[in-house]
Formats: sequence, C-alpha cells, structure tokens
Amino acid sequence: MALLGAVLFLLLFGGAAPASAHAALRGSDPEDGSVVKSAPRHLTLTFTESVGLLDDSFRVYGPDNRRVHLGEPRHADGGSDTARTELPGGLADGTYTVAWRVVSADSHPVSGAFTFSVGKPSPTAPAAPADHAEHPVTKSLYDTGRYLAYIAAALLIGTAAFAALCRPPDPAPLRLPLLTGWWTLLTATAGLLVLRAPYEKGASPATALDLPAFADALTGRPGLALLTRLALLLLAAAALLVPPVRRAAPRVHLAAGAALALALALTWAAAEHASAGIQVPVAMASSVLHLLATACWLGGLTALLLTLYRAGTPPPAATVARFSRLAFASVTVLVVTGVYQSWRGLGSWSALTETSYGRTLTVKLAVTVFLLAAAALSRRWTALLARPATAVAEARVPEPVGAPAAPPPRRAAPPPDGPDALRRRALRRSVLAEVVVAVVVLLVTTVLTGTLPARAEAEAARAPEPQVAGLPGASAFTVPYDVGTPGDRGTVQITMDPGRVGENGLQAVVFGADGGLTFVPELRISFTLEAKDIGPIDAKATDRGGYWATNDLNLPLEGSWTMRLTIRVSEVDQVSAVRQVRITR
Repeated sequence: MALLGAVLFLLLFGGAAPASAHAALRGSDPEDGSVVKSAPRHLTLTFTESVGLLDDSFRVYGPDNRRVHLGEPRHADGGSDTARTELPGGLADGTYTVAWRVVSADSHPVSGAFTFSVGKPSPTAPAAPADHAEHPVTKSLYDTGRYLAYIAAALLIGTAAFAALCRPPDPAPLRLPLLTGWWTLLTATAGLLVLRAPYEKGASPATALDLPAFADALTGRPGLALLTRLALLLLAAAALLVPPVRRAAPRVHLAAGAALALALALTWAAAEHASAGIQVPVAMASSVLHLLATACWLGGLTALLLTLYRAGTPPPAATVARFSRLAFASVTVLVVTGVYQSWRGLGSWSALTETSYGRTLTVKLAVTVFLLAAAALSRRWTALLARPATAVAEARVPEPVGAPAAPPPRRAAPPPDGPDALRRRALRRSVLAEVVVAVVVLLVTTVLTGTLPARAEAEAARAPEPQVAGLPGASAFTVPYDVGTPGDRGTVQITMDPGRVGENGLQAVVFGADGGLTFVPELRISFTLEAKDIGPIDAKATDRGGYWATNDLNLPLEGSWTMRLTIRVSEVDQVSAVRQVRITR
C-alpha cells in the first residue's frame, strides 16, 4: 500500500509539467517571419510526422487584431503530414499572427504560433488567442490515465502469462491482480476516451460533455485505438470468469490469450511513437514485442511475489524455474527491441546528452541496469532452490546374499529455518526489490512516450529560417554565469532589437571574471513561453568575431519568456543561466 501511495503521488503531482509533443513543425508557407508581396490564398504547415486536424486547427489574426475567417482545415494534396486552410481574398497589408493546433499521429496534441506579413510589417504584431495553451487539469488527468493504463496492462498481461506458463499449484492469489489489472485498465481507458476531446483542444475537463467534440475525437486514430481497447477488455472479461489455470492450459486457451494480449499491445503501438516516423511496420512490431515482454517480466514479477507471500503452499522450484526462463526470454526481447527503438528515436549519439528525449532515455537505461541486477540475484536464488539442500541422497549399500531386504531410507523433513526456508525468504526480498524498481521503469517509460524524439527534433531544426530584419528599438540586459570554481564568474550582455513581439535581432557579448572580453567555443540561446507552451525557440546565434548575433529571432506572442543561455567555456565544460524576459507588443 505504501508503494501504491508513492506511485499515486508521482502520478498526481508529477503530471503538471508542460507537454512535449511529438510532431514538430518542419516549415510553413508563408514562412515564419516572411514578408510576401501579395496576399496568399492558402496557409500550409508541414510537420515531421502525420497529424490529425481539429475544427479550429488554425486561427489567424490580422493587423487590426481581428480574427480572419478561414476555410475548413484539411491535408494538402493528400499529405498526412501537412495541414492547410484557405485564406480569404483581399487581405490587407500588415502582419498576421497564425496560431495552430494539431494532433500528432502518436496521439499527442501540438500547438504553436508564428507571423507573416503582407506588403510590409506592422508596427506591432497582433496577439494570438490564449485558448491554445494546455489546460493543466485536463493534462494532469490525462497523463494520470496513461500512467495507470501502462501499469494495469503490465499487471493484467503479466499475471495471466504467469498463470498459464508457470503453472503455480495454488493460483488463488492471482485472482486479485488479474481483477485489479482489468478494472484499472478498463477505468483508465474509459477516462482517456472521455478526456480525449478536451485534451486535443487544450480545454477544461467540463467540455468533455460536448457531444459533437466527443464524436469527432472518436474518429481519430487515438480515439479508435481506445475504443478497440475497450472492446478487447470486455472480451477478456469472459476469460476472467474462469478460474486461473491449475495445471496445463489447453493450447486453444493459450492461443486465445496470446492473441488477446497481442491485440491489446497493438492499441498502444497504433497510437504512439511507433505509428509515425521512419520504418513504421518494423517499429510497430518492435513496440508490440517490447510491451508484451515488459508485461511478462514486470507483471509476472508481481504475480510471483504474491505467490511467494500468499499461496497456501509454497510454489515448487519448478514454478519458479519456469518464470526464470520466461523472464530471461523477456529480457532478451527487451534488449533487442530497446536498442532498435533507441536508435530510431535518437538518431545520433550526441542526442543522448543534448536532448530531453536522450536524457530521459539515459535515466531509463540506468534504472533498467538496477532492475537487471535485482533480476540476476533472483535468478541465483531460483537456481539454488532447484537444488534443495534438505534432500538426502539415497545411498545403495551392498548387502550379503540372502540377507533380508532393508527398508528404503526415509527423507528428513526440512527444518522450519533450514536452507530452503532461508532461500525462499531471500527470493521474496529480491523479487520485491525487482517490483519496486520495475514501477520506476514503467513511470520513466511513460514519461519517455510523452517526449519529442530527438530524431524529430533534429529534423524540425533543419527547417529554413526567415531572413527578415527586426523593427526599430532595443532592449538590453546582463545575465551572470558561474563556472563553479572560485573567481571564475562572468557575464553575458545581450541586446534585443526591438525586444517586442515579432522579428528581433539579438547580439550577445561574453565577459570574463576580470571584466574583459572573453572567447567561448559556443553560446546557445533559447526562449520558452511556458504559459502558452511555446518553445524552446533556438535563437541560432552565430559567432561574428568577438560577439554572437542573429537577425531572425521570431517571438510570436507577448508575455514573460524564459531565456536560457548555455555557455561552453571549454571543449568539455559548459554552464547554463536563465533569465526572464518580458516581451510586449
């Protein structure tokens, strides 16, 4: 219960972080920050993966800050990775702000904003609407449902696999995890289905009662996957009415259970990372195998733990040995599929340390190493149990011819605190440690599915940058940084021109601890508007011979932006500094 309480605490209070969408904007027509001579007839966005469209996927505000009436959003020329809307004729000269929101193929909504100008830029860009930001309550509830669904699926599939393949003599303790997994997964899936429409639109949970929006959400790929999962769970309810397998499950039951588990795993693969990007068929097969192997190992661990603690009769060594073989096979599948999925999501070794996806993946790998260490310890105790120390070898002693037959030797009853009992207690502790670490692995995995893959992030970064000068005016400020050694501090003086919504020029000069100019190998500057879930926007500052500068930094909305500086002070060391920057119209 303490472990469950800790998990629920992490779910409820750890779900308030900004969403990390999986589709990234690759480019737009008109381009971000561009000035076109005549008014375009269409607005087209291109993404790094296929996207789903909403009724209000586009909102365009003109120079007078009034909303422009648009055509129905659709895909351009049948391209599933594009979004297009028709603009009205006769657009006036000036700057237009475009706010957009689409749904990634892997079920996560993504939004943003940019500007373009017709004829010439306006003195100030119009503000974008505020209702495209994530609603914190909806996001927290939806993320909690996703976490619970992962844990429940592992518990349900893993317990069923343990009962069918490991064949414990007393399956009564497995009834509780089977029913708990089924009910939790059913409830979480139903909740995700109800919250799907407000999650896609970034609206309040109260809007879940909007029937037209709910119906629209059911027609998208994520909604269809959730509906399919509900149907499969209702089908699995019939299997739960039958007591767990006691000896050997008939082949038809094993085949039906395997097909049901495979179908359940497909509902995740069809609506998450694997369904978008490169090598989709291979990625989906890898994702299904990865999820099933995770369930058989981690869910089976919970079933083994309950069997060790709650079974009326201790499980024989043969049951534990069967699970040991099942776990070994599952780990082998996890390693193979995990390596492939890591390569597919990262794209480069440097992404392990330079991207959020890579750092989260590194944490998962580190925790998995601890899990494998605990599994190796459990496997050792399993091997010892398979050779009971209480068994007395039957010695055959030569007998004289004609002597009466001697009675067979009797086996001594194992003492209550003998080697076998000690080994069983040690096995219980090692399996309990595995379960605790396994919960952490599942939580980190769920966070990883909500993080933009490094390969997609790099692809989006290669999008063409606008080359439009900023507007008149300037804002200047100083950001201190500390290398971490005594007397090794410095400052970065930054000038933003004009420091307002729209195109900005940026110049940065780095000073050392002595107040003089200093050379640094690299300076990266990014901006994030957390209130609107926009960013980080890379300023793309380049070395201009003594200072760093860019002429095409576009900040589309007013508000308090978080400016993050990463200063590489040597070939191997770097420091970071953060400063809040107020951008006005």
